Amino acid sequence: MFVIFCRIFQFFFNLGARLLPWRKAVPIEGPGSVNRIPELLQERNVKKPMIITDDGLVRAGVAQRVIDVLAKAKYPYLVYTDVEPNPSVNTVNKIQKLYIDQKCDGFIALGGGSAMDAAKGAAARVVRPGKSVNQMGGLLRVLRKIPPFIAIPTTAGTGSETTVAALITDTETRHKYAIMDLCLVPRYAILDSELTTGLPPSITAATGMDALTHAIEAYLGWTYNTRESVQFSLDAVKIIFANLETVYKDGKNIEARQAMLQASYKAGFAFTRACVGNIHAIAHTLGGLYNTPHGIANAVILPKVLEDYGKKVHKKLARLTEAAELVSKNDSKTYAEKARIFIDAVYAMNEKMGIPAGFDCIKNDDIPQMIKWAGKECNPLYPVPVIYNKKRFGAMIEKCMQIK
Repeated sequence: MFVIFCRIFQFFFNLGARLLPWRKAVPIEGPGSVNRIPELLQERNVKKPMIITDDGLVRAGVAQRVIDVLAKAKYPYLVYTDVEPNPSVNTVNKIQKLYIDQKCDGFIALGGGSAMDAAKGAAARVVRPGKSVNQMGGLLRVLRKIPPFIAIPTTAGTGSETTVAALITDTETRHKYAIMDLCLVPRYAILDSELTTGLPPSITAATGMDALTHAIEAYLGWTYNTRESVQFSLDAVKIIFANLETVYKDGKNIEARQAMLQASYKAGFAFTRACVGNIHAIAHTLGGLYNTPHGIANAVILPKVLEDYGKKVHKKLARLTEAAELVSKNDSKTYAEKARIFIDAVYAMNEKMGIPAGFDCIKNDDIPQMIKWAGKECNPLYPVPVIYNKKRFGAMIEKCMQIK
């Protein structure tokens, strides 16, 4: 009965979703495109933007690139650099207070998903000061236009530069809240490959696999998808298989870096429209409980869940195998055989890039809480190929504890 309820919910949610005012962040692409920030701020009549970033990008000199652009244009600005890998409720509240106290009127989020999540969470609190992060967790609970927002990804993976979501962690309960609202889609997404060339191989790998997971889960959903999101998923898979190992080995390859930014953007739009699934639901529990980097969590869980789905996804995985150019469209192999090739290719990519096969951080006592959180996030909203109940979530979490 529960499965039937979920499918009915997803069917009617899909009908309602098609009436919503979906939009994409306007992409500003190419090496050096960060120099267009003043022009974009002027278009939105922003007088004093607040830059949200992290200390690592300050030390690496990446944040200075943005600061220099603003300084050259004689733009006043405020910088916040204390965003954690999994941004907390406290950080969101600090940013909101500074933004208001310093009379800022726009956001520039510079970094990976963490900086963008923190900035989105703060933007939501700016327009909804009477609501806590907890109260805004879930779907369409902001419902107000946020200040002008420019997203500048320095990793190619999260897709946060074009998504409706902000993931915020409550440090007291260790629960990760997902605030999801159309108003959180940034106005502009600056895709400047020059800002990503110094990314370490390990982060390149993790964020790239994050983008791959976005594209795959979006494509596998049984509803919500549109022609555009399906095509974006296929495009992203093709680009990632063609370029991820290249940038892992040669981080200075500008063309491959730019391609990965495009893949991340497309995968981000695809899952924003089509949703993610069981992989992300489990991955978020690892981020909340153990501070596991989100891309690593997704990379480890991805092939295990695809295997577990079995024949339910063989036909679609066969299409992804063709999109990734692992086999030709005219290949006579069965759907099951092509699906196996795709899953094995994901395992191989993980191994080549030093991503572990499992997690040794999961505590048995935490598994019931992980099951509860994953189930609450996933069901009934996510249109997954196979709806997981408590038993199946538990079995998958235990499988992810296998490190060999």
